[in-house]
Amino acid sequence: MGILEVAGLLVTLAAVFAWFNDRFIGLPTTIGVMVLALGLSLVILLAGHTVFPGVGGWAEQTLARVDFSRTVLDGMLSFLLFAGALFVNLDALRERKYLVGLLASLGVVTSTLLVAGLSWGLFALMGLEIAFVWCLVLGAVLAPTDPIAVLGVLKSAGVPESLETKIVGESLFNDGVAVVLFLVLVDMATSGEASVAGAAGLFLQEAVGGLLFGLALAWIAHRMLASIDQYQVEILITLAVVLGGYSLAHALHLSGPIAMVVAGLVLGNHKPGESMTGATREHLDHFWELLDELLNAVLFVLIGLEVLILTFAPEPWLAGLLMIPVVLLARLVSVSVPVHMLRWVREFSPGVIRVLTWGGLRGGISVALVLSLPAGAERDLLVTVTYAVVLFSLVVQGLTVGGLARRLANSE
Repeated sequence: MGILEVAGLLVTLAAVFAWFNDRFIGLPTTIGVMVLALGLSLVILLAGHTVFPGVGGWAEQTLARVDFSRTVLDGMLSFLLFAGALFVNLDALRERKYLVGLLASLGVVTSTLLVAGLSWGLFALMGLEIAFVWCLVLGAVLAPTDPIAVLGVLKSAGVPESLETKIVGESLFNDGVAVVLFLVLVDMATSGEASVAGAAGLFLQEAVGGLLFGLALAWIAHRMLASIDQYQVEILITLAVVLGGYSLAHALHLSGPIAMVVAGLVLGNHKPGESMTGATREHLDHFWELLDELLNAVLFVLIGLEVLILTFAPEPWLAGLLMIPVVLLARLVSVSVPVHMLRWVREFSPGVIRVLTWGGLRGGISVALVLSLPAGAERDLLVTVTYAVVLFSLVVQGLTVGGLARRLANSE
């Protein structure tokens, strides 16, 4: 089966699952298609061991045609981040810039260190030998709240606008920071060398360079969009920003995710008439909204199907279950510290820490990062642990965060 046939199969599954969920289940679309894909995976695994021995092998071979890590990190991520940032109100985000900035920087580092320390102790108690640097890698994998998962869930969760801005704003930026941190830590783990100066230099190059590059992309695109009034060409320009800009950022060793977020924020917040007419902006919004929905559905189908390639040894899965409260505790601390640091300059609603903690969903970014690790015993353990945390995050937290936010809002 070629890559075109595999893509056709994934889109077809996404369409069927989305229809079935909308018609009979009523879950948020992203979670609904993932649950149905997960159910299909379990059926295939059971059938492969009992009734149809060849089904499991065929499904695994077909899924192996899709490099999940590259598909997400080098493909879907650029589109989804740009599309998500395109619809964020920059003025509302600017009002919360300090909290978002601290959550996306200090919060990521704090969560990484806490998850690393606690997981190292937990694994040691379970008799699972793993070097501390690989626990740091796990911390970086699980530190970012996934903007893809967050945006998909919040659209139908009914979260108040102020909280939605905080959660989405953090999620759009912290994945770029976490990806850079992940790359630094993996380099340390595989090379055995640790250089604080080198790590700091790489971090600044990727993060700050990505921000400046995103601003440059947005400025060039704005000038081009303002010079014409043909929505087909203007949509093509935005596609060039995403595809060409992300590829160039990667070639220049700059953070493509941060560049896409910045470009999307800037281009999405020009007033009608500044760079495009109202009619053109409407066409552009519809295009990117549709593309966002399509890619989200396919991504969450892939997350559900990835269970086919996991190992099912009991120790890694037990470690994954035990890591769920560890990750939630780390999230609670990484959220509480920035909020308490800023309480002297602004007020926060009483439930903000609880909602930000429970609304910090892990998703496709974490799965893609951990699947990009080199083969080895450490990878097998970290993949299973990450998948267990992601499933709990998307299904349990994703289905309840809206109700929690509404309940806290009504109690004020």
